[in-house]
Parts: sequence; structure tokens; C-alpha cells
Amino acid sequence: MCGIAGFCNFDIDFIDKSEYWTGVLTEMRKAVAHRGSDNVGELLREHVGLSHTRLSIRDLCNGRQPIIREIDNKEYVIVYNGEIYNTDELMPELDKAGFIFETTTDTEVILYAYIYYGINFVNKLNGIFAFAIWDGAEKRLILYRDRLGVKPLFYTIQDNTIIFGSEIKAIFCFPDIRPEIDINSFREIFGIGPARTSGNGVFKGIYEIKPGYYSIFSNKGFDSVRYWDITGKEHTDNYQQTVDKVSFLVRDAVRRQMVSDVPVCSFLSGGIDSSIVTAVASDFLNDRGVVLNTFSFDFKDNSLYFRSNAFQPDRDGPFIDVMLGKYQLNHICLECDESSLAELLYTSVDAKDLPGMADIDSSLLYFCSLVKINNKVALTGECADEIFGGYPWFYRDDLFWFDGFPWSKNVQTRMMLLSDDFISELKLEDYISERYMESLREVPCLEGESQIERRRKEIAYLNIKWFMQTLLDRMDRASMHSGLEARVPFADHRIVEYVFNVPWDMKYRGGIEKSLLREACKDLLPKKILFRKKSPYPKTYNPNYMRKLVQVFSEIINNSNSPVMSFTEKKKALSLIQAPTEYGNPWFGQLMADPQLMAYMIQVNYWLEKYHL
Repeated sequence: MCGIAGFCNFDIDFIDKSEYWTGVLTEMRKAVAHRGSDNVGELLREHVGLSHTRLSIRDLCNGRQPIIREIDNKEYVIVYNGEIYNTDELMPELDKAGFIFETTTDTEVILYAYIYYGINFVNKLNGIFAFAIWDGAEKRLILYRDRLGVKPLFYTIQDNTIIFGSEIKAIFCFPDIRPEIDINSFREIFGIGPARTSGNGVFKGIYEIKPGYYSIFSNKGFDSVRYWDITGKEHTDNYQQTVDKVSFLVRDAVRRQMVSDVPVCSFLSGGIDSSIVTAVASDFLNDRGVVLNTFSFDFKDNSLYFRSNAFQPDRDGPFIDVMLGKYQLNHICLECDESSLAELLYTSVDAKDLPGMADIDSSLLYFCSLVKINNKVALTGECADEIFGGYPWFYRDDLFWFDGFPWSKNVQTRMMLLSDDFISELKLEDYISERYMESLREVPCLEGESQIERRRKEIAYLNIKWFMQTLLDRMDRASMHSGLEARVPFADHRIVEYVFNVPWDMKYRGGIEKSLLREACKDLLPKKILFRKKSPYPKTYNPNYMRKLVQVFSEIINNSNSPVMSFTEKKKALSLIQAPTEYGNPWFGQLMADPQLMAYMIQVNYWLEKYHL
């Protein structure tokens, strides 16, 4: 994984002030250097500048970017962030066509594939990616993003110049580009956050290449093209055929994602998803005489304070031990204390350029920094719940039929600290409803579907396009802040395409969530793991963490110069501080509850201070 950045304008000759514009590229690249700084590079041409900072995973010695190739006296250049898992399948035809490979990187394969197949070659790729190609023959810059949005790519267009980067912070290094927000920014923060509307960078004028899209910038202007989306198809496989297909796809996705010139590890929580990934990866490495490194996450003294509840029925430790009894693994349990958790609330905003999932973000950021000490590449179990139906809104009637995003049912909770005037100006319910209805209009349907079948598709589509995208965004920013490449086998587009159209009674056989996935992988897991109830990402139950939040938030609301006090009702905030444990249901799925609202406001305040908003 890497960081990319650049700019393009057909009315400016950047070479005329090459030293200045090379300096701009260098600053943009430095802004995302945490994503990997093994190699760096810049390229400046008459109308385009590209920069790259590299986390070396494949061809450690020869993979420096930008990669430049000249074909028929025309120059083609690429800067790339990601991993392509089917390069071995693409290379033979390119080799036969006469392309000469100077590296063993997937970057070079991508560039040659573009030259050979044309702009829609991206449909041939299996992987996670965000990259820019300068086409000297056509005089155009093309920005590509992977189908499910695993890797980020932001941009803005000002004065006929497109400026882009892996993270928003790179864009702000370009001359005269300054952070700005408007009322719609706050609607995203308080109405949609910690998610984001697809394509929306929250800051005024900042956008994102949408998942499954590429965009073309030329002297004709800017245009975006959707090259992939989920489609509705009749599912014709019987149950056993479906089980067999899922079994193959999951294992094939994990094995493909083991490709690397550096050791690969996995996150292991003892849940079904991470355990499946770990089992396949372990078998793959054991066949080669290598033992897989695995990592689990918990919080200091959680054994003393943990409280079983409907969302988190048990701790991970005993289930991890079961996996360690079945597979030979080099396992390390990482712990985070409440002080680090609170302090990293600010760093996680730095990493994301936006407020996020509060301590969910800060803890993952901390854990990834420790994993990076041992490994550069990690496999995760993310996305299985969204694809196979692991959340309660897939099967609980009160959530399933809710006319809105089911993980954000409690809109009033989001506004509980805001002033009445600000609430009136925001019109959050209208904004959320508009985003929701926009998504429903895109859901693929089949002729003759019943109302409940249609709703099944809607819930699945919303989860993949919204909830899953939020978790992928979190994972990328938390891991790449320490230069750790996190791979997501369940986000293989072939799995998404197939499982989306599988009937619900196959996914939920016997009233068991994700029963299809369990059946497809039952030979990999001990029974205790196979039938474990879902338990989400862990959180601290240490009361000292809440005390730290109360202390910090009290200082904020008692300071009239705090940015959030321009729209926060002090009496409401004091009420929350005085009785934080009385705060109600989660306001973003199963992840954001109790102390998270307070922590989120702390992050919002820091975000406004950091960017002088």
C-alpha cells in the first residue's frame, strides 16, 4: 500500500516553474508519508504532476513509482495504491502482446493492461486499489477506485485544476486550497457521521471518487464513469451448490490475498469471520513451512470490568484459545489502556481528517501501530456481516422495516447536545431521508419480487454501500497511519456479487445468522467457534475511561471559545456529563453507544480547531 497525490491543468505549463511545482508535489507526498515511505518519487510534466510514497510489499527493490513507460513515442505514467490479486492471470496475454516487464510489481501490470485493453480494463482487475494514470497519447488523467471502496481517493477541482490525493490532507498542501465547511458539512457530521455519503468529502468542495467508478480529466472537462455495481440476478443454484460456491470463493479470496514479498499476518478475535480467514491463511503458510502470526485486541483490566450484554455477550479470549488449540499460530494479544485510548482520539482525527468512531477508531489505530512492529501486511475478517447478513437489522422486524438507515434509527440521540437553533437550521431528518431515498432508488430489483424480497435486497444493498464502506474507511485510515496494509478477503467483489442474490432462507437457515457462511466453512473451525454468537469489535468497560472523557468534555463546554460551543446547548451537555450511563441506545449500529457520543463531540471540537473552521 502507498499514498498518491497530484494535480493536472491544461491551461498551465508546470515545467515553466518546475522547482516550485516539484516542491508542491513533495509537500503533498509528505502529507501522506505515513502510508509508506520506503520509496518516494515525483513526476512533473507540462500539464500534470504526480507524486508517490511507497510501502514496499512486492518487488521490494524495483517497485519505485511513478512508473513511466513509452509506447509508440507516447508516454504513460501511473501512481498506484493497492494490491491486485490476479496479476499472474493478466501477465501471459500482456507478455504475448510484446510488453516487456522490468519489475515484478502489480503496478506495471496495471499500466500495461490499460495501454493494451483500454480505459475499461479495470473490469479485469481483482483487488483493492486507487490509482492515477496519465495518458500522454490521449492527453488525459484517469483516476480509478476499486469496486467496494477499500482504498480511498479524494479530489477537488478549482480554477480548471484537479487536485487529488489518497487522503484529504494532501489536497490541502496545494496552493490556495484551504479547509472550508458549510451547513452540509455539519449535516454529514451530525446526520450521517461517522459514515459519509458516497463521493462526499465533508469539507466544502472536496469530493471522493466513488467506489466502482473512474473519472477522466482532460481539456474537455471532468467526467465520471461507473464501471461496476451490484446487479440483481436470479439465483439458480440449489442449497448445496450455493454452499460449495461460497466455500470456494472465500478460500480462493484468502489464498489470493496471501501474495506478498513480506510476511502476512492476520487479526484473530475468535469470531467466525476472523477465524475463517486465519484458518485458510494458516493452512496456506503451513504448506510452505511457515507459521502465521496472529494478533488479538483487548483493553487493560477488561477482565475486571467487562459486562455481558446483548451486543457483546462474551469476551474474545476463550475463543481465541480454542483456535490456538487447533492451529499452529504465533499469537500475540495486544492491550490498550484507557489513557492511550483517550489521547488517541485526536490522532484518529488526524488520520482520518474527520471525526470518526471515537474510541473504536483510536483503539484500532493503537493496535495497528503495534502490529506494524512485526508485520507490514494483515488480513482481517471485515465485511462478512454486511455480505452474509450478520447484523440484527437483517432479521429483527423493528429494524428490518424501519424507514431509514437501520443502524441510525435514533436520530434524536444525535441531536441531544445541539442547540435548538442549530437543530432547526440542520434539518437533519430531511437530509438523512434524502440520502436514504437516493440509495433505495439504486437498489437492483427483479421483476415479480415480493415486498419482503425487495426489502431483503434493500437492506443488503444499504449495508454494502453504507455500513461496510464506513468500516473499510476506518480500517484503511487506522492501519495506513502506521504503514500497515490491511487486506479484506470478504470484500472480494466475486463474493459480494454472488451472495447478494442468494435467497435469505439460504443465508439464515434454522434462524442462525450467517448460517450459509458457517456451513461453507464448517470444516475449518472448531464447533465452539462455528456456533459462537456475534460479538462486535471490543471496547473498554473501565470506568476510568469515562472519567477521562468527562474531564475533557467538561473543559470544552466550560470554555466559551471552544468551537463546538457555537452550536452546543451547555445545559444539555452538563446533563450528559452528570449522568453518562443513562444515555440510551446505540446511534451507529452496535458500535456507538454510551461514552461514544461524548468522545465524538471531543473529536468534532478538535477537528474544528485543527482546521480553523
